[in-house]
Amino acid sequence: MKKIKISFNPVQLDYSCELMRALAHPLRLKILEFIDKSGSVNVNKIYSNLKIEQSVTSQHLSILRITGVIATEKVGKFVFCSINYSCLEKAEKAVNRFLGKTS
Repeated sequence: MKKIKISFNPVQLDYSCELMRALAHPLRLKILEFIDKSGSVNVNKIYSNLKIEQSVTSQHLSILRITGVIATEKVGKFVFCSINYSCLEKAEKAVNRFLGKTS
């Protein structure tokens, strides 16, 4: 493995850490996978299909929403979630930069 010069932007360091933390949880990845397959999906379908308690689902969705990984939209009494793919692309680019891979 080649040696890589590692440097971090101090302004974006906190956000980058929160984004990586949001993506590092297996249940959140499972939720993201379900949203990706479904497109825009309401919260009720997420917890009923994945068989996760509503409160647990809401906590994980909150972390994903705060970090910008998902976007939410309230339609009537339902909250719909969709993936913010540009946020995931930024995370991918950051990891690739860290690994010395440029695209």
